[in-house]
Amino acid sequence: MIDWDDIRYFLAVARGGSVRAAAEGLGVYHSTVLRRIAQLEERLGAQMFEKLPSGYRLTAAGEEVLELANEMEASSHQLETRIFGRDQSVRGLLRVTLAPTLATHLLMPDFADFARLHPDIEMDILSSGELANLTNREADVAIRVVYDRKTLPLNLHGLKGPELFGGVYMSRDRLAAWRAGAPDPIRWIVISIHGIPDWAREGEVRTTGVPFRTTDGEAQIVAVRQGLGITTLPSFVGDADPLLVRVPGTDLHMYGTLWLLTQGETRKTKRVRLFTEFVSRRLAAYAPLLAGLSPMAEYPTGHLSLSSG
Repeated sequence: MIDWDDIRYFLAVARGGSVRAAAEGLGVYHSTVLRRIAQLEERLGAQMFEKLPSGYRLTAAGEEVLELANEMEASSHQLETRIFGRDQSVRGLLRVTLAPTLATHLLMPDFADFARLHPDIEMDILSSGELANLTNREADVAIRVVYDRKTLPLNLHGLKGPELFGGVYMSRDRLAAWRAGAPDPIRWIVISIHGIPDWAREGEVRTTGVPFRTTDGEAQIVAVRQGLGITTLPSFVGDADPLLVRVPGTDLHMYGTLWLLTQGETRKTKRVRLFTEFVSRRLAAYAPLLAGLSPMAEYPTGHLSLSSG
């Protein structure tokens, strides 16, 4: 198997007429050029150059190799140009994976803005509870909530975003009824097998020991609106919903930090860089909202519809 780097050294000597000229042109030591030429000659089983007082002259075998080497160089340049042009163009497929709640209640208007800015980028939004594998190219960008930075895989490139907080919420009507002394039991509304976090158990409202389980976040929110009980929600979801209110006596809790994650060469493509920079700016603007410090109504008009779910 011929090493393309050996061919590069061969072409430099053939064109420069000497090892010295080749070394200067390539920015390497004289000995490096000699070693690479010897390596090529050993692999091909033929001498490429004759050493003369005037410099290096191609042998008959070298003349044949030169023709093929020029073709290899032209093909290499064509390949690099084509791949570079493709990767640097603002077109192609962009796959983004994130939790459904982040997509539905926060970032979908921003994704729409990005799609309008770049109509030639085909976007796949993979909003699922399952983690897509970036290493296996199941997605190009992952937006994840990470509690401990040390858990991030070392092969992923991370762009750190704001911290995300959550709280305990119930419907405004149910809270008013509770304060009026309504006897109806108040349940904990939980997703599937997930239990109640310790930080959420504090508060003035007492609950029954019989939970109400749902399988997804949207059903959870609807159940809370129905006045069945209380649940934990990200603050950007609970605070944005006019039908919900924080449970008295409870505090916010940090879920983790939002990270924009990419992998290897993928992150160098222009569409991925444009997207991560765009979303990073939007997330930075949402920092107070994500921390539970400001209502959704303070954000762009495109997000106001999220307050109704």
